[in-house]
Amino acid sequence: MRGAGVQPGGVPDMQQILQQAQKMQEQLMTAQEELANAETTGSAGGGLVTAVVSGSGELKSLTIDPKAVDPEDTETLADLIVAAVRDASSAAQQLAADRMGGLAGGLGGLGLPGM
Repeated sequence: MRGAGVQPGGVPDMQQILQQAQKMQEQLMTAQEELANAETTGSAGGGLVTAVVSGSGELKSLTIDPKAVDPEDTETLADLIVAAVRDASSAAQQLAADRMGGLAGGLGGLGLPGM
C-alpha cells in the first residue's frame, strides 16, 4: 500500500508512519517471542540421533540411541550428531524466515521515499 501516510503535496504523515512503525515493532516482538518458544527437531541415521533446537537456534536437547554408540567408531557418532543438529537448525532457520519474512517486507509500506 504505497503512498499510505502521504499528505497532499507528497509530504509523509509522520504520525501515521510512527503508528505503523510501532505496530510493526509490536509484531516483531511477538514473532521473536513465538520463535524463542518454538522448537524444531532434526534427526540423522534413521533416528539414531535426534536434536531439538529452539526457533532462535539454541540447542535444547540431544538424544542418542545406544545402538549408535560404538567405542571403536566415534567418528560416525560425531557425524550423526552434527547432521542431526544441522537438520534441526535448518528447520529453525526456515521457521524464523517464515515468521519474520512478512515483517521485514513490511518496511516498504511505511510511505518513506526509497523504501
